Amino acid sequence: MAKKIIWTIVLIVLLVLIGWVSYGYYMKLTMNPENPVATMEVEGFGTVKMELYPDQAPETVANFIALANRGYYNGSSFHRVVKDFMIQGGTKNGDGSTEPTLKDLKDDGSDDKYSIKGEFIANGVNNTIKFEEGVVGLARSDYSQTSASLTDESYNSGCAQFFIMTQENAGLNGNYTAFGKVIEGMDVVHNIENVEVKVADNSEETGNTEESTPVNTVRISSISVDTKGVDYGLPDTLEYFDYTNWFYSQYVN
Repeated sequence: MAKKIIWTIVLIVLLVLIGWVSYGYYMKLTMNPENPVATMEVEGFGTVKMELYPDQAPETVANFIALANRGYYNGSSFHRVVKDFMIQGGTKNGDGSTEPTLKDLKDDGSDDKYSIKGEFIANGVNNTIKFEEGVVGLARSDYSQTSASLTDESYNSGCAQFFIMTQENAGLNGNYTAFGKVIEGMDVVHNIENVEVKVADNSEETGNTEESTPVNTVRISSISVDTKGVDYGLPDTLEYFDYTNWFYSQYVN
């Protein structure tokens, strides 16, 4: 009987050790110590650290680093929270309607808005990151719901807003830019995921009745990126597509 207990204990210890080794090997495969790491402070919630992947999405990472280290995200908020899906933030006015200008990106920039190329398979970029829990993606618009002719404009409409997955969603794979992953603070992300939400106050104006606007503002105090001494430069920017003007020119005027 005593021998059986001893062997049971030995087996349990071996299984634990195998688990530790497997986890360490997984982390070694998925984390590159040379990759930049973003640190995000969220008021009342805590700290989230995100590893960024310039090898998969170089333009998106360069854009995120430039905006973050110039203070663009400081004081922004998570304006869209969908339980069992993701939390979305990076907007200054709290409703997702603002985007940065070239002046936010660089010292000699203008007041013109801009976008960047979508770095995902459907847009011709071999980004192999899967949208699993903790993955950070770049938000974009889907104008193709209005007109199939606007596919390119939709694919290349992302800029500053980002989202963090709270669980896997394979439907996004290859259709949105994944450019990072949470390496610390996933509990903070889940706490944000569980805040009380409501339909946006301007729903009648926008037609958006999704119940995903936090009742109390979830404020991002700051985002800064440790580039490990690497200069990632600036992204190649694209001309901003003004969907509102396009829509009125097509269907109103």
